[in-house]
Amino acid sequence: MDGAAAHLAYGAAWASFGLGHSWLAGRGPKARLARLLGPFYRLAYNGFAVAHIGAVYLAGLWLFAGHGTWALPPALATAGLAVHLLGWVLMLWGLRGYDLGLLAGTGQVRQARAGLPPVEDEPLRLDGPHRYVRHPLYAGGVLILVGRVHDDLSAATAVFGCLYLWIGTLFEERRLLRLYGDAYARYRARVPAVLPWRGRVDLGDLSDRGAANV
Repeated sequence: MDGAAAHLAYGAAWASFGLGHSWLAGRGPKARLARLLGPFYRLAYNGFAVAHIGAVYLAGLWLFAGHGTWALPPALATAGLAVHLLGWVLMLWGLRGYDLGLLAGTGQVRQARAGLPPVEDEPLRLDGPHRYVRHPLYAGGVLILVGRVHDDLSAATAVFGCLYLWIGTLFEERRLLRLYGDAYARYRARVPAVLPWRGRVDLGDLSDRGAANV
């Protein structure tokens, strides 16, 4: 498929993922699915998201088949690899502060089987990479995508993926403000979203209830 058509079709596939992901996370659909699936909602939601983004990438492999790889200068290729690896380091560093079971959805299932009340949300994180940026997982994702660019498919994936992450931060900001209120508002006023241009920010005075500062 020619370049313009491939990019348009791949963009439409990414749009289907973004719209579907956002719709399922909306209050109405989420409440209905949670009633239907119970403690398996989060696990099913994540499973569908993984399957959907996997289908999008497979579509990209087909759409951009035969486009070839770019002949990047060795220095640029090495720099890209370094950025890509840095993104993974930041991603893993950011994940350390979370309950991965709750994030994946297995924690909710364990809670239900143990007869424990459901716990969906964790305290506001103010530790580790959250002292530099508010969204270390999104920042890591951007670095992973941008650092991997070496052909038409990876370039398109970086563009659409970064656009999706940017829109995702807007929705996430609204959710965090609703969840943590003034504590998050004051945190947001001091710490950048994804670019750590302020360096490490001292957050010792943000000790509101619901904030984790370790």
